[in-house]
Amino acid sequence: MKALFRYCLDLYKKHEEGFNYLIFGFLAFVLNYVLYDVFESVLHMHYLLATALSWVLTVVFAYWTNHTFVFKSKNAEASSLLKEFISFIGARIATEVLELLLMYFMVDLMGIPSRIAKLIGQTIVILTNYFLSKWWIFKEK
Repeated sequence: MKALFRYCLDLYKKHEEGFNYLIFGFLAFVLNYVLYDVFESVLHMHYLLATALSWVLTVVFAYWTNHTFVFKSKNAEASSLLKEFISFIGARIATEVLELLLMYFMVDLMGIPSRIAKLIGQTIVILTNYFLSKWWIFKEK
């Protein structure tokens, strides 16, 4: 048992960034999906508005976790943080537009149920966000 724990710990340390992104990406996904479901099912918002509002609330959580726990950004100066945050928001806006287009395409044009389309869209968005964050926003300087 001790050897298994050591193996898992070594594996985590070797791929810490990827594991942390999966963990916090999953939490952001859950937050986004729950908010979407509340907005769409409970508050009876149109699925596109529910998608946009769930994104707005999730993106702040995602920036904080990516900056602090995933990419462990060393930016501490206000100007560096502002540039990083603006880049993060810009990338997230681009992937939100992608998600909205995917939702429209899958729900309105293909007839896929909105909750299934949301799962598919979020999977694509999470992968795209990782690569944008790693190679553009939080890249080591």
